[in-house]
Amino acid sequence: MQQRADGFSDHYEALQLSPNADSETIGRVYRILAKRYHPDNQQTGDSAKFATIAEAHRVLSDPEQRAAYDARYEADRGAVLKIIDEASGPNPFAADQRMFDAILSLLYVARRRDPNSGGIGIVQLERMVGCPAEHLEFHVWYLREKQVIQRLENGLFSITAHGVDTVIAQDTLSLRRDRLIADKSVRESDVSDSKEVVLELT
Repeated sequence: MQQRADGFSDHYEALQLSPNADSETIGRVYRILAKRYHPDNQQTGDSAKFATIAEAHRVLSDPEQRAAYDARYEADRGAVLKIIDEASGPNPFAADQRMFDAILSLLYVARRRDPNSGGIGIVQLERMVGCPAEHLEFHVWYLREKQVIQRLENGLFSITAHGVDTVIAQDTLSLRRDRLIADKSVRESDVSDSKEVVLELT
C-alpha cells in the first residue's frame, strides 16, 4: 500500500482490518503479517510491506494515536470515490447489478496494472464503492461463487481470467466520468473518446 500524495496512509487497509477491530485483533493480525513479511523470512519477506504494517500497528495499538487517526480517517471517508447511486430506480435489482459491475471494474483495473498479484482489500473496496464492508458480503459471495473473483493468499480480492472475460464480453467496465467523485487517492485519465475511465490505484 503506497502513501497518498497528501501523506495519508490507510492503516486499516495495511492490516486488512475493519475500523471497528479491537486492540486484541489488531495485535493478532499484526503478528501474523509481521511473521509473513519480516525481511528475515526468505520465502515471503518484504521489507517495504513490513515497514508499512509496523507503522500501522504502531499507530493503531496506541489509544491516543488511534483516536487522532480515526478522526482523520472518518473525515477522509467523506471524500471517497462514489460509484453506486443511492437511488436504485424502478428496478429493485439494479443497485445490486451496479455493485457487481463496480467491484468487477475496480478489480479489473487493479489486475490490469499488476497481472501477477493485483488485488484490492475489503477495506479499500469498501471505501472506493462508498458502501460498508458488511453490505458487500452478498456481492463478494456471489462473485466468488460465479468464479469471477477470488481471494489471493495475501487476503486481497482479485479478478479471475473468467472475470476479465465477463467484463470484456458484457462491456461492463462501469467506471465512467459522470459516475465518479474524485478521490485524492485515485487519478483518472481518459481513453480517447471512450466512456471508460482508467483508475490508477495508489
